[in-house]
Amino acid sequence: MSTRTIAFVHGHFVTKRCWDPFIQRFEARGYKCFPIAYPLRDDTVENLRRKHPDPALARLTLAEVLEHHVRTIRSLDEKPIIIGHSFGGLLTQLLTQRDLGVASVAIDSVPPSNVVGTQWSFLRSLLPVINPFKRGEPYLMPFKHFQYTFTNNMPLPAQREAYDRHVVPESRVLGWGGLSSAARIDFTRDHAPLLMIAGSKDHIMPAALNRKNYQRYQASHSVTDFKEFPGHSHYSIIAGPGWEEVADYALAWAERVTAKPDLRVAERAQA
Repeated sequence: MSTRTIAFVHGHFVTKRCWDPFIQRFEARGYKCFPIAYPLRDDTVENLRRKHPDPALARLTLAEVLEHHVRTIRSLDEKPIIIGHSFGGLLTQLLTQRDLGVASVAIDSVPPSNVVGTQWSFLRSLLPVINPFKRGEPYLMPFKHFQYTFTNNMPLPAQREAYDRHVVPESRVLGWGGLSSAARIDFTRDHAPLLMIAGSKDHIMPAALNRKNYQRYQASHSVTDFKEFPGHSHYSIIAGPGWEEVADYALAWAERVTAKPDLRVAERAQA
């Protein structure tokens, strides 16, 4: 099923503006693009930081964020391609499980709760977010931690620019939701075509963890593909040098798998 609509799902610690480069590129190719802001997140970075610590943000849950995305996507004129990054990649997998897109792309995705990550860089990156002693407090990631988790392969000036432009406080309760039963995927269920993209230099969502997530989908007969981009960190894969290659690959893949749905099922069956 072809479509000219794309829904973008952002991740933790950023706003929907992180998708601006992708949107400009895809709109130039005739697509209608809809970046979805989390509840309480449709504001400027400056205003969101000014509100910190926001007690309403502290209570934001996965169920609320997921249902907000479900309602928004259902309000569109046609089923979209869904593209998500980081925690937005997890949301994309959950939205795909609900059959809300014609195809989906999860970039450097947070894994579902039934996929366990053991890499040290993953655990080191995640621990401040899920600190059980501060679960009811929003978390504004310090610049030093952002350098390690998001921009580890970028020069200092570019790291500082990215931090100042994008980073906002986040709900720890929402982060804990990613470890709950609400974040489980039934990997045996048929689903729309799904592409999982990984960056080889990603610390917070290592490529090996993304591959492990992808491999779990092999229990299904549906199309699920994997692509690793060398030299990319968690941030650079969507907004740093070389993001254009990632964007073009994702769109070309989505156009291919939605062009002839009957054929892609046959291809999968023969694989």
